[in-house]
Amino acid sequence: MKSLVSYFGCGRYVSRNNKDFGEFIVTKFSDLINIIIPYFTKYPIVGVKALDIEDFKQVAELMKNKAHLTSEGFENILLIKARMNSGRE
Repeated sequence: MKSLVSYFGCGRYVSRNNKDFGEFIVTKFSDLINIIIPYFTKYPIVGVKALDIEDFKQVAELMKNKAHLTSEGFENILLIKARMNSGRE
């Protein structure tokens, strides 16, 4: 996970409570749009997580187009979020 920071040239690694694992975190929207999303478009994930990536891309596109600033757009994002990860049936 630590090497992802240097590989992508963005984000940071955060270790968790003296454990042998941590998280790769990207918070800069431009890095998500210009680096992370194109990577997963070029190298798609196989399996149920592919659906989560597609949802993530959809939310990013809505945000890029400023739809999250409207009540309708924000509600749409909440619906997409609700079906991601453990919310997916």
